[in-house]
Amino acid sequence: MKLFSGSFSAIEKGLDYSALKQKVVANNIANADTPNYKSKEVSFKKMFDETLADQLAAYRTDSRHFSFQSSRNHPAVVTNRNLSFNQNGNSVDVDKEMSDLATNQIYYNALVDRMGSKFNSLTNVIKGGR
Repeated sequence: MKLFSGSFSAIEKGLDYSALKQKVVANNIANADTPNYKSKEVSFKKMFDETLADQLAAYRTDSRHFSFQSSRNHPAVVTNRNLSFNQNGNSVDVDKEMSDLATNQIYYNALVDRMGSKFNSLTNVIKGGR
C-alpha cells in the first residue's frame, strides 16, 4: 500500500517481521519438550537485506556488475544447531523465548499504534482539519 510516502510500506514490513517472529517463537515454545528439537530464530539482517534489495533498482551496464535482485532462496529463519540445554538434545530456553515473545509484543503494539496514527492523520486531512 503506497499512498503518500514510504512509511506505510515500512510499517507493513515491520509487521511482517513481527508476525514471522511470533510464529517462530510460538513454535519454539510448543516444542520445548520435544527431544532433539533445535530452536529457531528470525534473522533480522536477512529480512533487512531482502527488503533493501526489493527497494533498490540498479542500472547494470555490464553483466559482471552485481545484481540487486532479491535473494528469496535464503530463508530469514535460522536454526541454532550447536546449542543443547537439555539432556534430550533440545535447545529451547523457555525463559529466553518468553522474553522474546514479550519484546515482540511490545514491538508489534508500537507498529500498530504508529499505523493507527498515520490513518488518523490521513482522516484529519481528508476531513479538512475538522
